[in-house]
Amino acid sequence: MMYGGAGIDGLELRTARDGSRRLSGRFPYGKRAVLSDGGKNGRPRKEQFAPKAFAYRVNKADEDIHILVGHDYDRPLASRGAGTLDLKDTEDALLFDALIKPEMAEVSYVRDFFAAFSAGLIGGISPGFRIPPEQTVPNAERVDEENPREGRALIRTVFAALLYEISMVTVPAYKETQVEARSWTPDTVLSESGLHRTLNRWRA
Repeated sequence: MMYGGAGIDGLELRTARDGSRRLSGRFPYGKRAVLSDGGKNGRPRKEQFAPKAFAYRVNKADEDIHILVGHDYDRPLASRGAGTLDLKDTEDALLFDALIKPEMAEVSYVRDFFAAFSAGLIGGISPGFRIPPEQTVPNAERVDEENPREGRALIRTVFAALLYEISMVTVPAYKETQVEARSWTPDTVLSESGLHRTLNRWRA
């Protein structure tokens, strides 16, 4: 089948002769994003994902995962449950390949997405996920001090997360990797005795 299309950095959208389109991209592991500069009095916050952090739901074929526009379940593009999304988890990145069927091209928000992509307004991807309960996965995440030679940030490393969707977004937080993570707020902070593990709240 002959394809033609365009790509925006880590994202690629190809159009087939039958009118279907394939959207592919990658979420690299081991890359840091600056989620906050700390403002005037706070500390910068950074985040990174360990290799195969999303493995639990990705490796279970019966767990449905969606491709959305802007984290909105009312604007789906593809899903594993519908047989239009393939996921591949590697040590380097989570890869996805989504089939957007011809009939979806008639939906207004899909037309808007295609137009925004063609205009270069879709900046990357953003995973929608939750951290599993601590009683189920005791060490799903960790917050560490940044190497003083590099800065004074708190660095959150996610080792295990429940992936529910991957969204197309306009402003990704991970500039170099073309992905965006949710903002987080520590429930506990540094004390005199050192860094305490935090439980983090994620924007829905």
